[in-house]
Amino acid sequence: MARDKKKKKDVEEKPKKSDFKAFLKKRAPIYLGIIALFVVFVIPELTKGDLVSSLPELSAEEQQVVDTLLEYNGPNELGYTVREALEDKISDEYPDEKIYNNKKTVIVWTVDNIDAQEYQVVFNFQSHKGEMNYDWNVNVDSGDITANNPLSKNIIDLVDFYD
Repeated sequence: MARDKKKKKDVEEKPKKSDFKAFLKKRAPIYLGIIALFVVFVIPELTKGDLVSSLPELSAEEQQVVDTLLEYNGPNELGYTVREALEDKISDEYPDEKIYNNKKTVIVWTVDNIDAQEYQVVFNFQSHKGEMNYDWNVNVDSGDITANNPLSKNIIDLVDFYD
């Protein structure tokens, strides 16, 4: 009888294997692989810089002016916007680079009030290859955009005459 009690105590004292631990142990390589894929492919896409994310903190009025400029799609309204034209121009200059994440890249947006409805928007893009300066006048009420330099005129022409 004493032996039977001792055997029962030994059996009861051994910790039972957790089903959850066994489940994780068996599938750990799969979960690690999924996490590695997430880190390698998804996170860089989520943290990728772009032109819109480079906008500084602006007041509501200034933000409205910049939005009017960036969403301008010409008299034909075919869908090609100033934002897309600027992004295409920058990606043409720097085809295989993550230029927005480069330490030498400096992006400056300046919005100045000229009169009641007209603003001057200056976009300076500086990188290791050089500098691009864009300068527009934006009429918020009418939505008219006027270029003040040749680079800006080129962007507006791309948008206006897009087919």
